[in-house]
Amino acid sequence: MNSKLKVFVSRKIPSLGPDLLRKEGFEVKIWPEERPMQQDELIQEAKQADILLSLGENKIDPYFLNECRHLKMISQFAVGYDNIHIPEATRLGIPVGNTPDVLSEATADIAFGLMIAVSRKFFFNHKMILAGGWGSFKPTSHLGQELAGKTLGIFGLGSIGMVMAQRCQGAFGMKVIYYNRTSNELAEKQFNARKVSFDELLAQSDVLSVHSVLSDETRGLFDRQVFSKMKPTSIFINTARGGIHHEEDLYEALQNKVIWGAGLDVTNPEPMDKDNPLLQMENVAILPHIGSATVEARDGMSKLAAENIISYIKSGVIPHCVNPAAIE
Repeated sequence: MNSKLKVFVSRKIPSLGPDLLRKEGFEVKIWPEERPMQQDELIQEAKQADILLSLGENKIDPYFLNECRHLKMISQFAVGYDNIHIPEATRLGIPVGNTPDVLSEATADIAFGLMIAVSRKFFFNHKMILAGGWGSFKPTSHLGQELAGKTLGIFGLGSIGMVMAQRCQGAFGMKVIYYNRTSNELAEKQFNARKVSFDELLAQSDVLSVHSVLSDETRGLFDRQVFSKMKPTSIFINTARGGIHHEEDLYEALQNKVIWGAGLDVTNPEPMDKDNPLLQMENVAILPHIGSATVEARDGMSKLAAENIISYIKSGVIPHCVNPAAIE
């Protein structure tokens, strides 16, 4: 391997990955500032590198890719890659790697936690204490709902959805239904999960948890019309990508009691404005996109992003490649 290959990392990440790259003889440069890079800055740095280790916040569109068509590969520090124009990367022969599986446990924990927080109004009640509103016992005020025996609907039953199903069935004995393009035979065997149509998913789910990728097919999918097909007692959870739901329509559905509650780790847009009315709603819990924010998950992502690079340079194979046609 050419020991002079240069890797540019577009934000400070856990040292496990960069250290591994240096150990293998790569020259590693890391963006030093605590802010996202502007595209012109990213282009300038990428032009001086052979490989880009990018984050989901980076805009890697056709313009960027054509300006940096010399790149040997892009290794994404994320599972999702909707920030990268994959067709253009493939056309230019730039393979893209990602980091699946290592954050499944951490992200499913957030989905599971949001579900409980919404069902029992954790965030609202905590804010009520801070505002000095903890008064006398009121038997009929601010009641939540129990989850035992309810139906969990999963939109996009992959590795994260599998862990979510395991959590919900183990803790609450929840029934599992799911909507996928293809059947998940393992889920059907382990959890007695049942594949249903999209409309059936909407009509039958007490909790609907989104775990799909953001694509042309899913962008803005959960809108006014879709929310109207859900149960008025249902809880909507999104820990995948904010672009999958239409935020104004979600607020309207909650305000008009079309659905009962919502838990979001992703918003549309991000970051969410501090004055967004969703933040003041009683049956809503929102987190600032922290699905992978554990030591274990971020270390795993850093290591996997580095291993994708090392494997490709050594053997021509990227263990987790989203566009293998770019290599072929």
